[in-house]
Amino acid sequence: MRKGIQAILFVLILAISHAAQVKPATNVDVIPDVVYGHKDGLALTFDVFKPKTNPNGAAVIFIVSGGWVSRYTPPNEVVPRYQQLFDKGFTVIMLRHGGSPKYLIPEIVADVRRGVRFIRYRAKDWGIDPNRLGVWGWSAGGHLSLMIGLAADNGDPTAKEDFMKESDRVQAVVAYFPPVDLRPIVRGVNPPPTGTALDNYPALNLEKEKAADYSPIVFVTPDDPPTLLIHGDKDDLVPIRNSQIIFDALKKDNVKTDFITIPGAGHGFRGEDLKRALSATVSWFEQTLLKHGKP
Repeated sequence: MRKGIQAILFVLILAISHAAQVKPATNVDVIPDVVYGHKDGLALTFDVFKPKTNPNGAAVIFIVSGGWVSRYTPPNEVVPRYQQLFDKGFTVIMLRHGGSPKYLIPEIVADVRRGVRFIRYRAKDWGIDPNRLGVWGWSAGGHLSLMIGLAADNGDPTAKEDFMKESDRVQAVVAYFPPVDLRPIVRGVNPPPTGTALDNYPALNLEKEKAADYSPIVFVTPDDPPTLLIHGDKDDLVPIRNSQIIFDALKKDNVKTDFITIPGAGHGFRGEDLKRALSATVSWFEQTLLKHGKP
């Protein structure tokens, strides 16, 4: 019994310590759990973070996706991640999608498209210019960001929901270590285990003939938005060649683009590598989303 009480007290101490470290947002207005759709009885949501001081009217949509899974984190806990953007006046929107394994990439891409259309439709409610939207993501989130940036459309004029008539086009993209060509890695429906890291990503279990429809490299055209790619040269999960080939394709079509290699970094950035990536991200959105470029 005594050990049980000690264990409970230990958990309570950890919880109190964690709560003390998570400071409420004081420099941003937080609008949590905005519902942009429903599926299978569940809500699709995003959080809006608007700086209280000198908002610049532009918004960065961060796609919450790792392995095409969209995990929830309480809004106040993530505010520090975006402080550099808030300091420059950007509104940040954390967009979540229906995640793997229940949903596969075609449904996930559809969710993200829906979310961007909804954000554009409601943009003025949050003081956002609907024509100054950027999108940003890591890994699977980078893949989804590129799909939005490179394969957007003008909306469905016959849609029953008014916001679905809106375009899902954005004006800038930042993608960290994104998979850009699914054709070599999709595994078909109900595939046997391969003994590789791909076994951990059931979102890739779709028909091989559909892979091109969800491969950003297929959609590069001269009218694509400015796109920044950041990748570590020691990434064993999504090799750096992914960013290299799409960077070359964007340059060939004269799209404004840049490619930053993080020496020695694997699949994910930490410490100084993360600081460098975040600084470049903020600078890119300043250049591309602010009316007069970077101040």
